[in-house]
Amino acid sequence: MNDVLKIRTLGDLKKSGYQSRSVKDELRTNLLQKIQSKADIFPGIFGFDDTVLPDVERAVLSRHNILLLGLRGQAKTRIARMLVNLLDEYIPVVSGSELNDDPLAPISRWARDLIAEKGDDTPIEWLHRDERYIEKLATPDVSIADLVGDVDPIKAANLRLPYSDERVIHFGLIPRAHRCLFVINELPDLQARIQVSLFNVLQEGDMQIRGFKLRLPLDVEFIFTANPEDYTNRGSIITPLKDRIESQITTHYPTDIEIGRKITEQEARISPEQRNNIKVPDVLKDLIEEIAFAARDSEFVDKKSGVSARLTIAAYENLYSAAERRMLRNGEKQTTARITDFWGVVPAITGKVEMVYEGEQEGPHTVALHLIGQAVKKVFLQYFPNPNKLKKGQERDPYGVLKAWFSAGNVVDLMTELEAKKFTQILEGVAGLKKLGEESKTPSAELQTYMELVLHGLSEFDVLSKSFVQTRWVFKDHLTGAMDADDDDTDLRGLFN
Repeated sequence: MNDVLKIRTLGDLKKSGYQSRSVKDELRTNLLQKIQSKADIFPGIFGFDDTVLPDVERAVLSRHNILLLGLRGQAKTRIARMLVNLLDEYIPVVSGSELNDDPLAPISRWARDLIAEKGDDTPIEWLHRDERYIEKLATPDVSIADLVGDVDPIKAANLRLPYSDERVIHFGLIPRAHRCLFVINELPDLQARIQVSLFNVLQEGDMQIRGFKLRLPLDVEFIFTANPEDYTNRGSIITPLKDRIESQITTHYPTDIEIGRKITEQEARISPEQRNNIKVPDVLKDLIEEIAFAARDSEFVDKKSGVSARLTIAAYENLYSAAERRMLRNGEKQTTARITDFWGVVPAITGKVEMVYEGEQEGPHTVALHLIGQAVKKVFLQYFPNPNKLKKGQERDPYGVLKAWFSAGNVVDLMTELEAKKFTQILEGVAGLKKLGEESKTPSAELQTYMELVLHGLSEFDVLSKSFVQTRWVFKDHLTGAMDADDDDTDLRGLFN
């Protein structure tokens, strides 16, 4: 490749035997090579191996323009950007060309005139594939001039040319994307009359600007993204345009916790100091992912709007930060994240879900607590028996000792910023709690996490009463809670059910 980059004139390019090919042929040829060599074509994209990515590869092999259709936070734009890696590393262009003119097949008047004047001495330069990606967010104020182009009166005046001369044209984004990938995000937001301007370039492969006779034979690979919710809220993709986009590929959210965790841990911005000083047990990582799954199924959340992977990413970052803040305030050098730290995760949830009417009535804070509670309930059952359903033939209640301890009027008061020693002391003071944690067959280093999970889990199953008082989680027997009903405590029992 270094030898090729030394070619600086049209004559030398011809002598090298270079042959031009379209963007779609580039993508197809390079994809075939990657498939044959079993290379990782879309690194960092998880959960789409058997669904979305094979469809994308088939579309590229078919030389199709692509519409990626899916809810927010489903890696649509990331997939589009990764397609750049399937382009040739460098391509030759006429030096100084606005439209990335191919020296062997120029399309602009300027490039044709330059080649006619200089012939084989026409200077060329090499364009890297990273410079062949153009992305535009569709908004209602996007004009035809933005995408296609228009007459530039200043250029006409400076060059002393009449408006009928094509050299007075100021080219828009699409002509400038000649021999490139052009991505339009949120396509339905583009006004219908603007969408019409894409017809010819998608079907016939050319474009006309204003009333000029010239028709530019553009070579562009179009990638569109759209959210199905936009079809009714803000606009729609007009049928003739949708008909011209050859492949429509539907994306989706992670289908299991393991995939969700991979995405979250890859995308979260956690500093090396945080990773070294703060341990987040796997059960808490699962709990974060379960919050997103709970939100997607919740009666309070608008399912059509979707719940982005950004929720779990932001929640994961907040969990680290909540534990870090607690650690520093207590003068500790290291710490382990706790379920009580999820109080600091609430702000990462409230801004990431669109609520239906019932959710608006409850309020974002209450809905966030409800989602955390639903997630706790599901994770709890992965390690402990259902307290409301004894196994067949089981006579002894596994939670009997613990329930008797609370029935005696004992209370567990877990402040959100308890130092490690005091936190351990409180948990170990609950009769039967440590034995339950040990029976979960968890690593001894994470025993306290599972002991805490028992308390939160039993409150979700209505065995215990849980309330939040300023900066404390308070666990009681229900009878004790009823006797203290005249307190100002916020009883969270029932919110999580």
